Amino acid sequence: MSLLAAAKAKSSNHGYVPDFVEVAMVPFIKDIHKRGIRVVCNAGGVNPHACATALQQVVKKADLDLKIGVVTGDDLMLMKDLLKEAGITDVDNGSPFPANVQSMNAYLGAKPISRALDLGADIVITGRCIDSGIALGPLIHYFGWKQDEFDLLAAGSLAGHLIECGAQSTGGIFTDWHRVPDWDNIGFPVVECSSDGSFVLSKPPKTGGLVSFGTVAEQLVYEIGDPRRYQLPDVICDFSQVTLSEVPDVEGGAVRVQGARGLPPSDNYKVCATYLDGYRATAVCPVGGSRAVEKGRRTAESILKRVRRMFKQMGLDDFKSINVQILGSEETYGKHAVKKTDSPRETVIWLAVHHMQKKALEIFSREVAPAGTGMGLLF
Repeated sequence: MSLLAAAKAKSSNHGYVPDFVEVAMVPFIKDIHKRGIRVVCNAGGVNPHACATALQQVVKKADLDLKIGVVTGDDLMLMKDLLKEAGITDVDNGSPFPANVQSMNAYLGAKPISRALDLGADIVITGRCIDSGIALGPLIHYFGWKQDEFDLLAAGSLAGHLIECGAQSTGGIFTDWHRVPDWDNIGFPVVECSSDGSFVLSKPPKTGGLVSFGTVAEQLVYEIGDPRRYQLPDVICDFSQVTLSEVPDVEGGAVRVQGARGLPPSDNYKVCATYLDGYRATAVCPVGGSRAVEKGRRTAESILKRVRRMFKQMGLDDFKSINVQILGSEETYGKHAVKKTDSPRETVIWLAVHHMQKKALEIFSREVAPAGTGMGLLF
């Protein structure tokens, strides 16, 4: 959202995801119309009307008649001062409301999507909304599920949750990755839903990847917090009694999912805000040779020391924050790192810096490049 907000700040016609229009829709718009496919997407970002306008031009150029619906109401920028006065703070660290907020959007649910489909929209563009709502909205529309049928809403939300991250549920993040065939042609997941809320998750034939109990189970618990109280705008989901059953004799695998339960939602919405907080630069440098870990750390420290000396000479403030990791030394694992007696012969410096002035990071970037020869990073 921060990238889209920055794009909109540069041009009022920007702020949505252009790939949705140019890559996902332009090549297929005639097939979508011919087959009567209805499309729902949250590519509107912080400027859904601009996304719809761009898409309307595609429809017009193809000489087609398609109705485009736009879901709005998530943009809370007009309420910025009111929320600041209410004492809203950062949910993670309690820091005060930022002074330079660039965007502020509520995560809307599935109801406005289903309403747009009820009104005959062939394509529905939303701004910020929950990812699972992209699937739940069409299910509410098609099956006529009611607002208080919470078990069904939870089931539809689970269907959306399992496919919202694309190939993750077809083996993309599977712990047993070595069992997943043909990653280069991995298929995206497909859910076939029934009116009772049960559904089968599979993938298109002749595609790579894998659908199994394990791949689906790992995606089920992805980013939901408490599986008994996964809070969404339409329903609070209880996934603790969900059952996964592999369907036999399906190419690439298939899993039947059922047992989701739902509770009434809260009267609150999650809000995502972005704000300007300086600039960030990252350098990634390979280090080879004996004692590569020590060499990498000394190199990073030397780059920082040199740049800080230049900052002082030029009257610039110090970095706001820095992060140095020597990849290959198991630093990523923290206290769980496996201690080794011998240093590896190759590592990678991961050096990230944060500064309030762009000029300072331009200096940092210039000083990283000469380290390749002046500090002998490779060998």
